[in-house]
Amino acid sequence: MAETGAFTIDADWLQQRLASPGISVVDASWYLPAQGRNARAEYEAAHIPGAIFFDQDAVVAPDAALPHTLPDPLTFARHAGSMGISADDTIVVYDGPGMFSAPRVWWMFRTMGVFQVYVLDGGFDRWKAEDRPVTAEKTKIAPNFFHVDFDASRVASIEDMLKVVATGESQIADARPAGRFTGDDPEPRAGVRGGHMPGAKSLPASSLSKDGKLLPPDELRKRFDEAGIDLSKPVVTSCGSGITAAVITLALETLGHSANRLYDGSWTEWGSRPDTPVVKGK
Repeated sequence: MAETGAFTIDADWLQQRLASPGISVVDASWYLPAQGRNARAEYEAAHIPGAIFFDQDAVVAPDAALPHTLPDPLTFARHAGSMGISADDTIVVYDGPGMFSAPRVWWMFRTMGVFQVYVLDGGFDRWKAEDRPVTAEKTKIAPNFFHVDFDASRVASIEDMLKVVATGESQIADARPAGRFTGDDPEPRAGVRGGHMPGAKSLPASSLSKDGKLLPPDELRKRFDEAGIDLSKPVVTSCGSGITAAVITLALETLGHSANRLYDGSWTEWGSRPDTPVVKGK
């Protein structure tokens, strides 16, 4: 079977096509300091054969004040091309645990106009546990031209979010852990207040997957319903710095919900400003 969902593929599908032309495999692993993992070091020690490393701390807007700011189209194209990726490729993105940081890069490619891009269900940790092929050999890269067709409608800015909070024109789905949403747990970045945007709903990214695999559609719908999110209305996804918000975006798109945007600045931007309203508690 080619796909496990509209935007995910299983390990069998990928393993059978590793040597196929037109397949680009991307290691998009990224970790919070508390996770105690070094994404690049792990990649250099072992990765899926042919995979290239996508550094989410480097493929950002130049001189951005916030972490992980989406780069402009030309900057993204330069990075993607230097990795040997073509916009015509079938791109498979993975991370270590499964549904954590890979969806962010999936969203970035889709925002830049690539639609044949998928997330590997189960991630690299499961890939290794199933004794599938890995290598420490450096992947040979032939620089490529990457054509961009940027879709600004997929991205929400701070100005957009101030309007959303003021008018309620879109629902806000917050992917951070519940303790950070309520303000009971501290934010990992200094100078960022705890709590959430007025009207936001808590939908932790970790609740949308099991064993590194995205939940089936019926269970995803249940999670959104339990969070109080109406799938017939627009949604903006948010998190700490724009990484795990994309897990919610992936779930939304899997359910056929296309009226969604990702707040790129996310809580790091909102919670660090003195002029933005913050709510604590559930």
